[in-house]
Amino acid sequence: MATLVPPPKRQKVYHGVPEPEPDPIQPVSNIVVQFVNEHDATPIAPAVNLPANIARETLQLLVNQLRTKASSPVTKMTMTTTCPSRSMSSSPTTLQNPMHPLASSSQNPSKTDILSHPSQAFSEENILVVRCAPQSVFKAILPLYCVLLSPRPAHFLPQGLVTLTFGYGILIPRPHLIPSLAIPAGSSAVEWDPIERKLASGGHDGHVRLWHPKSGKPIGDAMKGHSKWVTSLAWEPVHISPASPRLASSSKDGTVRVWSSATRRLEYTLGGHTASVNVVKWGGGGIGGKGVLYTASSDRTVRVWDAQEGRQLMILKDHAHWVTTLALNTDFVLRTGPFDHTGKRPASDEEAQTQALKRYEALIAHTPELLISGF
Repeated sequence: MATLVPPPKRQKVYHGVPEPEPDPIQPVSNIVVQFVNEHDATPIAPAVNLPANIARETLQLLVNQLRTKASSPVTKMTMTTTCPSRSMSSSPTTLQNPMHPLASSSQNPSKTDILSHPSQAFSEENILVVRCAPQSVFKAILPLYCVLLSPRPAHFLPQGLVTLTFGYGILIPRPHLIPSLAIPAGSSAVEWDPIERKLASGGHDGHVRLWHPKSGKPIGDAMKGHSKWVTSLAWEPVHISPASPRLASSSKDGTVRVWSSATRRLEYTLGGHTASVNVVKWGGGGIGGKGVLYTASSDRTVRVWDAQEGRQLMILKDHAHWVTTLALNTDFVLRTGPFDHTGKRPASDEEAQTQALKRYEALIAHTPELLISGF
């Protein structure tokens, strides 16, 4: 059986006109390029032979690949060349000077800029000297995430200062008295116990940890339960529970969990929010003075909870965007607990509770506990 030859391919036409013939590839000359430091003219890399149609951006990528690891990245280039045929002097001629016959745009290829210049002052045998200056290098320092002072007033022998950068927490204590404390990588929240006995931290792993500030060691295992990172922590006020205050943690998973600091077990979970809970605050009032929890969420609501039973009391819906911050007019008194301007430390838990309650009641006698929310 004879083999059938396929019909010839139809010629492509453009509006009835046959496809034009492609332009022939023009031969490209080569140039020798030497990268040198702009300040001291020392070579950055050996001279290289490159196509004359190479663009400035390609030159910049090339020099950054050829440079030593210790040198800074290059962003500024000044092209100069030596012309031994025109002058016995080896001093370079600057190409960026607009009054010079070799001046041209630094964005064009070398072939357009130099070899095709009307002056014909440069040939393939000359060395194109490219003076390079390093760009501004900004060495990244981890930004400060938060600063947290201990409950005791700073001018009366402060226990320490806690700072959080992206992922790391550091306790800066009184010199020679308390060892430094490095909170694990991925920490996103930290909070002092109001009597300075414990330090709580929450991380991007969803775990809540308790620390002993004097020894710098963790207290037991991590408290696990959140499925996303912890956004905020809040301790139960001293005037409600001085011996073993509970700890509330909010999370991106939309829940707030209340933990027992004595047993490190979960007491209850608040799950009314439909988006990330960004802030949790533990107020000192509530039903029977047993405390109240305030939570702010990305679902644009602020919710108020009974801290004793975990029951929702009210929902505030006036925000039109995420609620990311809460502040109480009692924050300072609740955070400092029994510590006042005298700097006296209570001798017992009962004394601490009495002093903290006295300070709290003195404040709310004139103004009730007020909440401010923002985004």
